Amino acid sequence: MANLVYKRVSTDQQSTGRQNLVLAEAGIEDPVVFEEDPGTSSRLHPLERPKFSELLTYARPGDTVHISEMFRLVRGTGHILDVLDVLHRDRLALRIHDGAFSAMDLTARHPRTGELLSTVKFMVQTLAAAGELQRDLQRELTYDGLRAAEAKGNKGGRRPVVTAAKTAAVRAAYLGGQSIAGLARDHHVSRGAIRTAVADLLPGHVAADAPVPAPELPITLDMPGKVADFLRATELDDAERAALDHGQAVRRGTGYTLRVTAAPALHRQLLNRCQSLDGAGAIPAQRKARREYENRVSILGDPRPEHHS
Repeated sequence: MANLVYKRVSTDQQSTGRQNLVLAEAGIEDPVVFEEDPGTSSRLHPLERPKFSELLTYARPGDTVHISEMFRLVRGTGHILDVLDVLHRDRLALRIHDGAFSAMDLTARHPRTGELLSTVKFMVQTLAAAGELQRDLQRELTYDGLRAAEAKGNKGGRRPVVTAAKTAAVRAAYLGGQSIAGLARDHHVSRGAIRTAVADLLPGHVAADAPVPAPELPITLDMPGKVADFLRATELDDAERAALDHGQAVRRGTGYTLRVTAAPALHRQLLNRCQSLDGAGAIPAQRKARREYENRVSILGDPRPEHHS
């Protein structure tokens, strides 16, 4: 009987370090590991994820599926029950090594009907709902903490680059004789950011006769929280991720909006990233949120004449 280990992280900024520790402490013999690509979204149904599907294809009756904690595999109650049905159909055991579900036999069935025991189903639904509540509260506390830190003048996320609004002043100061180190201290950025802003002025750079075009000035737009949540779980480039990290969360009833300051081109990039929210299978609330953001971005205009919203 094989021991099949499943691992997953939600974003490409995370690692499986904690999962590896929990599974190593479990002493699993001869594990066959199936690890999703970094950033495989938790919104994707477990049965549709590439590596979990591969695990089910590989598995044989009597094998055991091992995960560090239940939420590495599933998020919602419906997903849990779907997965348990498939494991029961394929006669596979499930072993969870950490968290509230680790003390339960989730594969327990009624001896005559073969259905999942009602007590097990109740506990699964209750614990899953509690887990979702915990994650929502943690997210709210994170936003509150960021707002409190920003009120004190502190900002999280990556160290900022020289903004478009400050580039001209930085370049003028550099031409006036101020050092790169001094400019970095004055503007609270890295020396590399200053070098980028004055790259064409550095010794050894071949100067061009053509004037440097003025960069787009950053614009602040309110991004609906459902769009922000989707983008946080999406693979983004460094500039897009930094724009989200520096966004200011503003409460709106039971939800929130993320006040994002970025160049118009970057707002358009973020809008394109969440295009799937407007697809046929999208959740209505997410579709509405994306269209709200699209309406705000469209005010900025688009330099490409062939573009149509």
